[in-house]
Amino acid sequence: MSRRSHGLIATWAEVQRQQQRQREAQLRAQERQRREAERQLRAAERAAARSERERQAEYRRRREADALRRTEEIEARVEALRRVLASGCAAPAFSAAALYRPERVEPFAPGALAVPVPMPDPAAYQPVVQGGGWGFGAGRQAQAQAEARARFERDWAAAQAAEAQRLHQLETYRRQYQAWADGQLAAIREHNAGVERLAAALRRGEPEQVVEYFSAALYAAQGWPDDFPRQVSAAFDPAARQLVLNWELPGLAVVPQAASVRYMPSVDREKETRRPVAERRALYRDVLAQCVLLALRDVFAADQFGVLDSVALNGFVDGTDPATGRHSQTFLATVMARRADFDGLNLARVDPVDCLVEALRGQLSERPDRPAAVRPGRTPDQVGRSVVSHGGGEEPDLYQMDPIEFEELVAELFRAMGMQAVTTQRSGDGGVDVDALDPDPIRGGKIVVQVKRYRNTVPPTAVRDLYGTVQDTGANKGVLITTSSFGPGAHAFAAGEPLTLVSGGELVDLLHRHGLTGRLGEGSGDGRGSGRSGRRSGGSSGGGGAGAGGGSSAGGGARGGARSAGPDAGLDDAVDDPNTVDDLDDGVDDGLDETSVLGMSWSGRVALDVCALVCEGNRVVSEDHFVFYNNPQAPDGSVRTMPGSGPDRAAIWVRFDRLPARADRLVLVAAVDPEANPDADLSGFTDARIRLSDTSGALIDELAVSDGRPGETALVLGSFRRRADGDWRFVLGGKGYPQGLVALVEEYGIEVA
Repeated sequence: MSRRSHGLIATWAEVQRQQQRQREAQLRAQERQRREAERQLRAAERAAARSERERQAEYRRRREADALRRTEEIEARVEALRRVLASGCAAPAFSAAALYRPERVEPFAPGALAVPVPMPDPAAYQPVVQGGGWGFGAGRQAQAQAEARARFERDWAAAQAAEAQRLHQLETYRRQYQAWADGQLAAIREHNAGVERLAAALRRGEPEQVVEYFSAALYAAQGWPDDFPRQVSAAFDPAARQLVLNWELPGLAVVPQAASVRYMPSVDREKETRRPVAERRALYRDVLAQCVLLALRDVFAADQFGVLDSVALNGFVDGTDPATGRHSQTFLATVMARRADFDGLNLARVDPVDCLVEALRGQLSERPDRPAAVRPGRTPDQVGRSVVSHGGGEEPDLYQMDPIEFEELVAELFRAMGMQAVTTQRSGDGGVDVDALDPDPIRGGKIVVQVKRYRNTVPPTAVRDLYGTVQDTGANKGVLITTSSFGPGAHAFAAGEPLTLVSGGELVDLLHRHGLTGRLGEGSGDGRGSGRSGRRSGGSSGGGGAGAGGGSSAGGGARGGARSAGPDAGLDDAVDDPNTVDDLDDGVDDGLDETSVLGMSWSGRVALDVCALVCEGNRVVSEDHFVFYNNPQAPDGSVRTMPGSGPDRAAIWVRFDRLPARADRLVLVAAVDPEANPDADLSGFTDARIRLSDTSGALIDELAVSDGRPGETALVLGSFRRRADGDWRFVLGGKGYPQGLVALVEEYGIEVA
C-alpha cells in the first residue's frame, strides 16, 4: 500500500493544487461574466432595434395620419364650395325687424344693499348668574345689568346707524338706476323710431335709404363662408326700381390646388396630388355662379317692402394689373335679374352655372382662372352720384379728394353718428362748411363744423375764428376738423370753450369706426373697417396691473381714457362732455366698457363717506367736480358715487377718458359720516384698500391705503395722477384732518359757507 507523504514536499504540493483550483474558478467566473455581458449586450441591441422599428412605425403612422387629415380637409373644403348656395339659402334672410331692439333693460339689482342690517337681540345681553352659592350680591347684580344694557344700547345705536346708511345708499342707488334705466329705454325707443323712419323711407323708395339698407343686407348676410369677401358698391334707380350692385367675388385661390395628400416614406415627405386644371376651373366657375345667385337671393329676400323690380349685379375680383402693378378690378360675372323671374327659381335644385347663364341670361367668364373679363351691363356710377360702398380695400386719399366731396364726407360722418347734417353753400356760409343738429333733447343742439384740408399744423387763428362763428350763429358747439394737426396754442384756446378739435388721424379713425373710408396720403391707410371679410375690430389700449416704481396704473378704461381725454379728444370719446360733440351712432351710452370701479373696503364699524375731487394740481377743477353724497355725479359724467357691492362698502365709478382735459389728478378721500357716527373718529378705519376693477367685477389691481388715526375725522386716501405718457398712476395719501371733511375740501379750493 502507498504511504501519504507528510513532509515539506507534500505541503507545498497541496498549496499548489489549491491555488490552481482558485485560478480555474476565477477563470470560470470571468468566462461566465463575459458570456453574461455578451448576452445582455445582444438583448440591448435587440431591444434598441425593436424600439427603433416601433419608433419608425409610429412616425410613419403619424405622418400618414397627417396626410389623411389634410386630404379630408381638402375634400371638406371642396364639398363646402359646392354647397355655398345651398348653405347660404338655409341661413335666415336679413330683415328690418332684426334692427329693432327690445324695450328691456337690466333689472334693478341692489345686491347686499337689499339685506337689512340685523338688530341686536336683547336676550343676548342678559348678565350671567352663576350657581352653586357664588351668585352676585344686589349691588353687583345691578352693575352687571347696567353694563349689559349699555352694551345693548351701544350696539343698537350702531346697528340703527348702519341701517340708516344702508337705506340712504339704497335709495341713492335706486335713483341712479332709475335715471340710467330711463335713459336706456329712451335710447332704445329713439333707435326703434329710427328703424320706423327707415322703413317708411324704404316704402317711399328714397334712394339713399334704399342703398344703405340693401348694402347692409349684403354686408350682414349670415350664409357666406367666413373667408369670402364682403365688398359692395351700390346705387338705386328709382325710376326703374332697380338696384345696381358691384359685388366682390372670391379669387381662384378659394379652390384648393391639391386634390389629395399622401406620405412618401422612402423620401420622408408629403406629396400633393394636383387637381386637374379643367376640374379646378369648372369648380371655380360653379362657385362664382353660386355667389352671384346667393347675392341676388339675399337682396330679394331682404326686400319686405316691395322696393325692387330688378337687380343689376356685377361680380368682380380684386387684384393687381400685371402690366401696371396697380390695383384693378376684373368683372367675371354680370346679370340683370327681374324679381318675377328670380322668384320662379328653385335654388335648391338648379345647376348654378346654367341658372345664371341660361335662366337669367347673365354672363359668366369662360376662363375666370386667367382671368377673362366680361363687360358689365350697368354699374353703380352710371346711375348717379349717390353711390355707397362698404368693405373696399382701396380707400380715398383725403388730401386728393375734391373739396365738395370732402365736406360731404364729413357731413356723412355726422349723419352716421345719428345727427342731422348738411353741407352749406360755397359762398356766404359765414365760415361754416357743415351744419349739424344733435337731436338729443338734453345734450344736443346746433353744431357748426369747419373743415381744413391742411398738411401743416392748423394755426390758433382758425380756432379763434371758429369760436367767433359759434357766438355769431348762436350754436351750442363748434367742431374744427382737419387732415393735419393742432398746435399747443390751438389746444390752449379751445380748453374750456364749446369747441372740439379733430386731427387727421382721429378723423380717419372716426370714419372707419362708422363704416366710412379715408386715408391720409399713400400708405397711410391701415385698412381698419375695410377688410375683405367684412369685419371691423375695435380695441382698447392698456391693461391693468402694477406700474413701475411701486405705484399702480389704472388699467382698461383709465389707460384708454388717458389717450382720448387729451387735447386731441375726438368726437367718439366726448360723450356727455358739454364742450364736445356727442357720439350718437347707436343712441346708447356704451361707456361702461371704459369705466373703472374703485371699490372701497375697510375693517371696523365706523360709517364713512367716500368722496372724490377732480383737480388740476391741488385745486379742484370746479365745485361741481367735488363728488360726494350731496353731489353724486360730476357734470361731465366722469365720476360717480355708487353703493358698494360684494366686499366693497362704497365705490367710485370713474371714466378717466371723460375727465376734463386740464384735470391731472383724481383725489379720493374718506370722512366720518357725521349723522351716523357723530362722535366717532378714524381710529376704527383699518385694513383699508381700494379694489380697482371693471364694471363686470373683473379685478385689475388692489391698492392698500393708510389706516385712520385717533382724533382725525377725514383722510386723503390717495390720488390717481396723470403721467406724461397719458397713463394714470395711483399715489398713496395719508394726510388726516381733525376738523373733518370741511377742512379737507377747503384746502382744495372749495369755499364752504
